Amino acid sequence: MKVSEILKVKGNILFTVTPDSPMLDAVNVMAEKDIGSLVVMEKGNLIGMLSFREVMATIHAQGGAIGSGSVRQHMNKTPITISCDTEINEVRRMMLEKHARYVPVLDGKILVGVISFYDVAKAVLEAQSFENKMLKSYIQSSPALASEQDG
Repeated sequence: MKVSEILKVKGNILFTVTPDSPMLDAVNVMAEKDIGSLVVMEKGNLIGMLSFREVMATIHAQGGAIGSGSVRQHMNKTPITISCDTEINEVRRMMLEKHARYVPVLDGKILVGVISFYDVAKAVLEAQSFENKMLKSYIQSSPALASEQDG
């Protein structure tokens, strides 16, 4: 299974923020939209990610307040990225290895989506459920099993 298959199901709604946006504005968007990350874009290019992790680190560093800083000051400047052709098992490995909960999907330099760890887990679970159903169906229709039940 590839990332493109997840994006087809998930859709392509993207929430972005500029690096010079105030952190408070970014946090408000995340809360209002019930999302865990924002892609930071500048002049049409991805330059970072702002996720719940960076927000919490900012609040901790500011003694419990979000402060008046900009997104640029607190964003992850080197997020891992993937393409539509990346295999899900590779995405899962990368996310676990880098402790990334959200990964931008690029087609060249063009942002086409964001995959969350939840999206990956859901896709893997659905694929396994389908495989289990197919195996059960195969076992139940097996000629060897049918002759054992007759005897």
